[in-house]
Amino acid sequence: MRILLADDHPLVREGIKPLLLKLDAQAEIIEAMDYPSTFTAARNAGDLDLALLDLYMPGMSGHEGIKRFRATFPSVPLVILSACEQAEDIHALIAAGASGYIVKTSPGEIILNALRLVLCGGVYIPPKALDEGVDRRTRAPEPSGLTPRQLQVLKELARGKSNRQIAAALGLTEGTVKVYLVGIFRLLRVSSRTEAILAAQRLGLSPPGADASAQV
Repeated sequence: MRILLADDHPLVREGIKPLLLKLDAQAEIIEAMDYPSTFTAARNAGDLDLALLDLYMPGMSGHEGIKRFRATFPSVPLVILSACEQAEDIHALIAAGASGYIVKTSPGEIILNALRLVLCGGVYIPPKALDEGVDRRTRAPEPSGLTPRQLQVLKELARGKSNRQIAAALGLTEGTVKVYLVGIFRLLRVSSRTEAILAAQRLGLSPPGADASAQV
């Protein structure tokens, strides 16, 4: 496994490296200390299995740096490491293409589990950020516990649509759809699209027999 670890504080990098070696004892950890060296290291590394980037590093603004990294290396699973816990920032960065957001004060076991989730193709969002809702403009909960926007996404999901199709129908990005689905699954206490569609049927949001084959 080849992992890029970028943070401008050497002590942070030294603290994270033992956790990364628990993912794979033979992992090659490539270090960077700012955005310019991050891009250089990623280009020189070739195939990366994971990139773990501090949000605020010298050389570029945090959001710009993350967006540019995502655009330059679209296939690399990208996890953001930051001390910031603002839900709006977290959701914006996930929508921009990050696969995870880890708060630096998180215990080691949470960091490990978050990275394992991302490596399995999932998305990790801190529980506090999920609790604050994806869209502050539509936070008033429905009886199901879902916001109106989450209900819209669930209705489209129940019609058998893929994330790309849901995004097109609702004027969202695929990353934002994925964020909504994480919240929907959590609120409905389900772990798959099939279970979510069955829950939608129980709520009267879709006809029986809806297609559950599309992937998250």
